Amino acid sequence: MARAAHSPRLAPIPASLPDAVPFVGPETLERLRGAPFRARLGANENGFGPSHAALAAMAAALPGIWKYGDPTSHDLRAALALHHGVTPEHVVVGEGIDALLGLAVRLFVGPGDPVVTSDGGYPTFVYHVAGFGGVLHKVPYRDDRQDPEALIATVARTGARLVYLCNPDNPMGGWLEPGRIDTALAGLPDDCLLLLDEAYGEFAPALPRIDPDDPRVLRLRTFSKAYGMAGARIGYALGTPSVIRAFDRVRNHFGVNAIAQAGALAALQDGDWLDRTIGQVAAARDRIAAIARDNGLTPLPSATNFVAIDCGADGALARAVLSRLDADGIFVRMPWVAPQDRCIRVSCGPEAELDALADALPRALAAARTDIA
Repeated sequence: MARAAHSPRLAPIPASLPDAVPFVGPETLERLRGAPFRARLGANENGFGPSHAALAAMAAALPGIWKYGDPTSHDLRAALALHHGVTPEHVVVGEGIDALLGLAVRLFVGPGDPVVTSDGGYPTFVYHVAGFGGVLHKVPYRDDRQDPEALIATVARTGARLVYLCNPDNPMGGWLEPGRIDTALAGLPDDCLLLLDEAYGEFAPALPRIDPDDPRVLRLRTFSKAYGMAGARIGYALGTPSVIRAFDRVRNHFGVNAIAQAGALAALQDGDWLDRTIGQVAAARDRIAAIARDNGLTPLPSATNFVAIDCGADGALARAVLSRLDADGIFVRMPWVAPQDRCIRVSCGPEAELDALADALPRALAAARTDIA
């Protein structure tokens, strides 16, 4: 007699979660629509590309792909330490900020532990907290920016072990002056860790100067944005050595591949390319803002490589505009929580892609307004 088929039983926490990922990738959307996008302006990638030195370093590293990458990322950590004025013991390298967020949650959050974040902020952090059984306490945005004072007050009220703050901010693009971060940090309890996500830090006018030995702060940086290496999946965190050492307890020690390490090391040393990219992004932000104004819309101030555009109504209109742009081959995204969901979010990109946006947006707006009328 044939045995009845039974699926393996999931552990209690994952069994309670939906089968979903925080983002639907543009490749999936292209398969659904049956055609490629003519403008890929939704994932906050750097469409201006990586340093030629980084590309050359990765190409040179390819013959050694048969070897595992250095599990300590020794050379890259040394270069990052020099770049930031710390020691290599203050640096851990990981598979992008997303992976480092997951490791931090695993290290510091147990089932039922309170965690504080912004309502409508970066969803991957929320995904990791749910995955390890933490209890989320969400703070609303204030004036389209994250509210550090309210975040710290919520930490004090809940006894949270972990609090997340993104500066500059995704998805709205806003930037908090260093003094506001300093003030918030002054009120942070000794037993709480601030995850300060600075993925867009290279585009910011200024960032706070935080003592690298403060055990309450872990700063997260990436090569995905300004350095144009999103596909390489490589980022790093800066913190006090005791916190950094803890990552060795849980991290995937061979997770950062050798090609990515070589490219990141070369990119870090190519300051001229980084300066050029920052200038290109600034020009693209201005162009996106002009396109928005030409269509009677309001661009929000941005210190990132994208611009949030206020569509002038509510989330229903913004979703309709997003849908119409998608149908016209323009990939953009939008915030998902009111009132920020009145906006669409457009990544900076090459001139030809912004030309495509300028061409499609008037049609998308007109059709979207008809759709919801």
